[in-house]
Amino acid sequence: MTDTKKSVIKRRKSADIRKGNLQLILTVAEQRFAEFGYNGTTISSIAEQANLPKSNILYYFKTKEVLYKEVLSQILKIWLVDMEQMTADQHPKEALRQYILLKVRQSKDHSNASRIFASELLHGAPFLKEKLQTDLKVQFISTCQVIREWIAKQWMNPISPEHLLFMIWSSTQAYADYGLQSSILMGKAELDDDDFETGAELITQIVLRGCGIKQL
Repeated sequence: MTDTKKSVIKRRKSADIRKGNLQLILTVAEQRFAEFGYNGTTISSIAEQANLPKSNILYYFKTKEVLYKEVLSQILKIWLVDMEQMTADQHPKEALRQYILLKVRQSKDHSNASRIFASELLHGAPFLKEKLQTDLKVQFISTCQVIREWIAKQWMNPISPEHLLFMIWSSTQAYADYGLQSSILMGKAELDDDDFETGAELITQIVLRGCGIKQL
């Protein structure tokens, strides 16, 4: 093997290690922030749970605030991608059904992320306000315009796009934010796949009917 090939392999391995460490740190940080909040989480506790030296955490993220903001940023990126998928060319019957399904799946697969987001908002969004006023607001305005174009095409009733999105967010994210309450009331250790599928279908039916969207 030539020195060049060895160098390429070494760089790839280093890149893979870096990527793996970053993902591990973010995953563990997400769990800790969801369970203990920002003030109750320390870099040391994240390092201990991730089985990494504290110096490794600080190599990637200089402070706890930087790490926390990155966790929030990752959450927001997921939600923005889901919203971006809705376009004016799609019929709302398919677009809204898919969006609701994605949102419920996010509550299932990223429940910790959703709870961190909710907690951040309840505390006045001190670390998230800037992104709410920029990234999320830009996409929110764009998605509302998509809905207005559906209305203009008479594909759905003339409803408030803003309040439609608020309603979808609150109903889908409840499966993460209030998952414990729901599982207790249903006599389960936790919600299962059928519960998430049933919830997604019910929310979809209510939204489509409420917006006057034919489902045939």
